[in-house]
Order: sequence, then C-alpha cells, then structure tokens
Amino acid sequence: MSRRVVRQSKFRHVFGQAAKADQAYEDIRVSKVTWDSSFCAVNPKFLAIIVEAGGGGAFIVLPLAKTGRVDKNYPLVTGHTAPVLDIDWCPHNDNVIASASDDTTIMVWQIPDYTPMRNITEPIITLEGHSKRVGILSWHPTARNVLLSAGGDNVIIIWNVGTGEVLLSLDDMHPDVIHSVCWNSNGSLLATTCKDKTLRIINPRKGQVVAERFAAHEGMRPMRAVFTRQGHIFTTGFTRMSQRELGLWDPNNFEEPVALQEMDTSNGVLLPFYDADSSIVYLCGKGDSSIRYFEITDEPPFVHYLNTFSSKEPQRGMGFMPKRGLDVSKCEIARFYKLHERKCEPIIMTVPRKSDLFQDDLYPDTPGPEPALEADEWLSGQDAEPVLISLRDGYVPPKHRELRVTKRNILDVRPPSGPRRSQSASDAPLSQQHTLETLLEEIKALREQVQAQERRITALENMLCELVDGTD
Repeated sequence: MSRRVVRQSKFRHVFGQAAKADQAYEDIRVSKVTWDSSFCAVNPKFLAIIVEAGGGGAFIVLPLAKTGRVDKNYPLVTGHTAPVLDIDWCPHNDNVIASASDDTTIMVWQIPDYTPMRNITEPIITLEGHSKRVGILSWHPTARNVLLSAGGDNVIIIWNVGTGEVLLSLDDMHPDVIHSVCWNSNGSLLATTCKDKTLRIINPRKGQVVAERFAAHEGMRPMRAVFTRQGHIFTTGFTRMSQRELGLWDPNNFEEPVALQEMDTSNGVLLPFYDADSSIVYLCGKGDSSIRYFEITDEPPFVHYLNTFSSKEPQRGMGFMPKRGLDVSKCEIARFYKLHERKCEPIIMTVPRKSDLFQDDLYPDTPGPEPALEADEWLSGQDAEPVLISLRDGYVPPKHRELRVTKRNILDVRPPSGPRRSQSASDAPLSQQHTLETLLEEIKALREQVQAQERRITALENMLCELVDGTD
C-alpha cells in the first residue's frame, strides 16, 4: 500500500487576511481607464493610486499611516493632460515616483514627507520621446536613476532621469503593442511580451534579442512575464480556448516549457507579483476576487500551488509592498493593496509561527534602497547584484532625499524651501567642513565684534546724555 508523501515547504500554510476596516483607505475614486496595469504602487512610506480626475490625469499619494476616510479635497499629483496609465516608485528613493500617461509623456515627481496644502503640479522632469501613449514603466533594479518606459508606438526607451537623457531606444524589436516588460535581478536582461504572441529575452545594451518563443500561450489575449530567482521566466496567458494558463520557461531552451498549467476560464488578465526571497508568485486577476499563490522550486512539477485568498468584492488593481516594508515581527511575508471601486484595502500574507524570535528562514537579506551602480556605469557594460540589507531589526526608511536633475547623475539633498533673504559674508551658511579649532576661533571673533558694538553703543548713549544735559 503506497502512502502519499506531502511535499515539505515552510510556505505550505501561508495565510492571507484582509486588514481591519479602520486600516483601509476609504473614499478614493479609483480610475476607470481600461488599461491592464495595477493602478497602484506602494513603498515603505507611501501609497499611490491612479484616480479619476477632470481635465487630465492624476494620482493620489497617501502616507501609509493615513488610513480611514480620505478627504475629497486631499491634494493630488496632477500635470498630465490625459489619463495616467501607470505609476512606479523609484526603488532607490522612497520620495520619487514616475508616472506614464496617454498624453505620450513620462513625469518624475518628488513627494514631500509632509502633506502638501495644494495639488502637486510641477514634476522634477518631464521625459518626452514617445509618439503614442505610454503604458508601462519600470525602474532599473540596481542602477541609480535608470527608468524604462514602453509605449503604444511599440518602442522601449531607457532614460537617465538624473540628466533627462535617452540612454537607449529599442524601436525595431516589437512589431505590435507591448504588453509587459520585466528586468532580471541585476538589470542586464529584459523579458517582454507582445501582441504578436512572442515572448522575448532582450539584451538592451547590445540592442539584440537573445532568445524568443512564439506562442508561449496560444490565446490572443495579453500575456505577462517575470524573471524568477533561478533565471527562468514565469508567464501568464490564455489558451486557444480562452482558459487562463501559467507557464515556466528556461531561456536556454525555449522549445518546451518547464511547466505549463491550465487554471480557469475568465477574461481578466493575470498580473504576476514575484517575491524572489521566498520564490513565491502571486497571481491577481483584474475583476477577480481572489489571489492565488504558487511556489516555484527545482523539483517537479516546478510550480506548486499553495493556496488561494478569496474575498467578496472584485479587485480593480493591486499594489505589492517591497519586502523591506513588511512587519517582520508578525511573520508577514507579503502585503497587497487591493483596489475596490471606492477604497483600497490592505491584504496581509503571513506564515503562522509560535515563536516571537526573528525568523531567519523567512527573511533572507533583501534588496535595500542603495543602488549598486550609477547610470553611466551600467550603460558602459557593468552589472551588479542588488545591495542587500538585513531585516532582523526591521526597516526604517531613510531620511527625505531629493532628486535633482543636473548635468551629472546624482541624488542630492537640497536645502529646505522657504523665504530666502540676502546673505552677507558674516551669515553665510555653515556648510563647509569646519574643524573644531576654526569654529571656536570664528565664535570668539564674532563675540568680540558684538562686544565692540555694545561698547560703541554705550559711548554714543553717553554722548547723547551729555548733549541733552548741556542743552538744558
């Protein structure tokens, strides 16, 4: 008599739960644009959601702690003249976000830590290069200020946001609309899907297609692809009979899939969110009311179904928190921000553990906010893996940093804005690197000047008194 062996995995019992009602964000008019993006982006500081707006496109940015009902007059980020289609937070600066729009432009914004009094209307920089709407944005995972955009003109442009320059333009690789673009872990390759049903692996710096697979999924509906930790490609798409399907592919051998599974019949495009630390992929379909999650391993059948989180209301979009924004004290391994028609609801994925100690096996070192390369280093051919940080003591977001667009590619700290006054030599800013001795000498000299002025004032007052007495 054979006994069925249960596969061992620490993620077999991942438990999904919606946050309490007072932890949701209420009264948000989520965008109704028919575009297959997530409409939501989140980082350890902020939640950004594309919203309905008259006279152009806009999105709202809320501090994570600002839960509850959102005032209808809460300031928006506005500037696009047509609907916003995609937004993406910079992985190396939690105060910088990029937005792509139907008006063919990309705008990069600086979000202050304080709540602004009025709409934010001035981007740091506007990037113009596409001839049709821009629907996909993706920051480079390891190089500072490198941003990718893909438009309805079937062109992929890679920008240096620090200078506003086009680094690379891939304009002859896709004969039709681009559905998705994904960087690999060190940003040396791209995986793209296109309306022509072809999955491509591209080396952007050489401007060549390294590998391609026609009809990875045979259906005509949009396909999505993401790189896995092992270097494989995980895809979602549709069969010829319009059943949703997932696949796992080895770029070195595109002839046969590593794994291919049919799922269900639905029209909603499955958006894959991949966590490299746990090698779990979460599938969120637009219009679905569930999140399915699978673990990808080196053992057959390679893509293992774990569980499904189900709720009553369908999702309009979904945001996925980076690992450094999670609560490690509660064994939280993922957090989603589910968009409803009028609200955003956090959904927390945890691995139940009895111990209160830090769980090393759940939280390996994860990519932090420091870039590994500058833009020109990456363009010259250098590659580097992400700079990792430990989550043992939790993650504290760095202080506010501003992106300054200059001729050089830098992230700099600007002085706080405010009313300026003319500066004399005596009250010049103390930004120089003073030594202790020079500071003491300068203080002593200023005190002597003050004492001399006080003696002068006393002498003048005495002279005035003498003159008044003489007049009397």
